[in-house]
Amino acid sequence: MARVVTGSRWAAIVGYSLVGAATQLVWLNFAGVTTVAASHYGVSESAIGWLAQVFPLLYVVLAIPCGLILDRWFRAGLIAGAVLTAVGASVRLIGDDYGWLLAGQIVASVAQPLVLNAVTGITGRYLEEKDRPTGIAVGTASIFAGMVIAFLLSAVFTSAADLSTMLAVTAAFCILAAVFLVVALRNQGVHEVSRQRPDRGALRIAWGDSLIRRLCVLAIFPFGVFVALSTFAQALLEPAGVSSGTASAILLVNVVAGVLGCAVIPILVVRRRAESTLLVVSLSMTAVACVVLAVAPGVITGFIAITLIGFLLLPALPIVLELVERRTGEAEGTAAGLIWMAGNLGGLLVAIVVGLLVDYPSAAFLVMAGIALVAVPGARALKRPIAEVRSPSQL
Repeated sequence: MARVVTGSRWAAIVGYSLVGAATQLVWLNFAGVTTVAASHYGVSESAIGWLAQVFPLLYVVLAIPCGLILDRWFRAGLIAGAVLTAVGASVRLIGDDYGWLLAGQIVASVAQPLVLNAVTGITGRYLEEKDRPTGIAVGTASIFAGMVIAFLLSAVFTSAADLSTMLAVTAAFCILAAVFLVVALRNQGVHEVSRQRPDRGALRIAWGDSLIRRLCVLAIFPFGVFVALSTFAQALLEPAGVSSGTASAILLVNVVAGVLGCAVIPILVVRRRAESTLLVVSLSMTAVACVVLAVAPGVITGFIAITLIGFLLLPALPIVLELVERRTGEAEGTAAGLIWMAGNLGGLLVAIVVGLLVDYPSAAFLVMAGIALVAVPGARALKRPIAEVRSPSQL
């Protein structure tokens, strides 16, 4: 039966947002200092890249099980994700070597699907229906905010001597976020009526929806480009004279532009019923931007091209997740898990290819451009099925 919430409980959304940001902070801690970290820990740049790539790798494996857990035991599953994120961030402080870093990343990466899959579920359980689109936007923005914090920290702590301080700050943030969420969920009850606990049928409901399947396939491409760009931008731009600090600033502006885009673009897109058009424009402009980086890499082109990618590409996520929440109802955790799983699979595959081409920046950027272009026809074909799930207020 339908879920009924009496009064929106925003403290739970704030707690979730902090933990969502924490997962991204741990994931991308080294994105802006790849070269410095590789030298400090005595490993290759590709090995440092794997500290980030382990997240999409395990997400692909755990997305469905974690979605089912959230659909059945939502609060316990989300709290487990918050605690594991804090534990993973803390493990990295045990020793100043690559082994402890990797161990901590693995623990935190197990937590990530429990947290990110919950972005639609937390709004459905703690917000009234009229507030849920805003809640999804806030929860999604928190994910990007975590990326902003990661890039900001790597822009501040740029030397090898600063790495331990950066990790300590990250661990403190993760612990405080977990505590806040646990307190918020304990103090704010959920008011529902006759909500049955879904079992494996949730997977059948989610995967049986043709629109969800098509969104999953489409998600592989933009997610893949964004993850690869976030992971290797610093290493790819370094031969063009872009320092690690400047690369971190570029990535920071990229995500800030994405947050601003999320605040403006989805409203205009829904009003004009142009979800498919947004996806086509985002993918096309991403391809153009990557070609520019391949042909003329540098500080100015890096700022312009990567900022444009963030502004146009990131707003697609809250739009897709809001469609998922309206389409799947009580199986939203599993459906969101499918979307995230597909996106992280794309991120893993594209990052691996780009990682192999890290010594050939032009080729790496051209590969990302090609991947974005491949998805354009699929995005264009989504116009009719997306129109079928609009709420009456949008018609």
